[in-house]
Amino acid sequence: MVAIIDIGSNSVRLMLWADGKILEKRVTTTRLGENLLKTGLLQREAIERTAQAVSDFFREGKERGADVYAFATAAVRASSNGAEFIKRVKELTGLSVDVVSGEREAQLGLLGALGRNDGGVIDIGGASTEVAFQREGKILFSKSFPLGALTLSRICGENRSALDSYIEKNVVFPKEISVPGKVYAIGGTASTLASLLLKLERYDAERIRDFPLSLKETEKLVEKLFSLSVEERKKLPGMDVRRADTIACGGFLLDKIMKKLSLSEVAFSDRDNLEGYLCERGLS
Repeated sequence: MVAIIDIGSNSVRLMLWADGKILEKRVTTTRLGENLLKTGLLQREAIERTAQAVSDFFREGKERGADVYAFATAAVRASSNGAEFIKRVKELTGLSVDVVSGEREAQLGLLGALGRNDGGVIDIGGASTEVAFQREGKILFSKSFPLGALTLSRICGENRSALDSYIEKNVVFPKEISVPGKVYAIGGTASTLASLLLKLERYDAERIRDFPLSLKETEKLVEKLFSLSVEERKKLPGMDVRRADTIACGGFLLDKIMKKLSLSEVAFSDRDNLEGYLCERGLS
């Protein structure tokens, strides 16, 4: 058995894998990237609660007989004191956390969602957003943008004019970019939007897998989310209450990227950089 821990800017995720299949996926929201853009630092409280979450997942994996691996993304690689977090995880677990670059993170998402098939991924995280495309096993475009649902909500609040300006400035694609096939949206923002559109009372991997997120429907949903308070959003069927304060900004960002790439639809994939990391390391 293998356990993979993904340490993101907004959440920590665990995937348990054995005999060629996923046994379980779990997530806990720790907001490691809280206030990162303002200070350039991981906050001590965020370091401790996130390291404890990693420790809990590590212990669970070990109790079930798994070999445990952990990787970290935007919050750790972008912070001035990421080494402090790495050290704390090492103290608690003995794990050496693999800090992946933005480009590698994008490619892990491609590998997880598409394998070697043609197409692309859009991964809206807490503090970064990765977009990548491939054709015939060759990477055509791969970039990590330094903004995500959490950072946007902290920088711009829910001022749509400010959000629009910030995204326009910071998310730029080459004019000649082409999309070589089906594009998948991965990550917590995409899964929450899909769950909301399906009005799921609880997460259902079978129903949400490959669910189409049309630009028209997501725009309509995002407009509704902006009109509601955080507490009102929490009551919506399908809402991950831990994302209620950032989901409108994350959805707005997805809509903007789809427009920039002239995409009328993307599909949600529950296979993402967890599976990509497993495959990259030759563990599957």
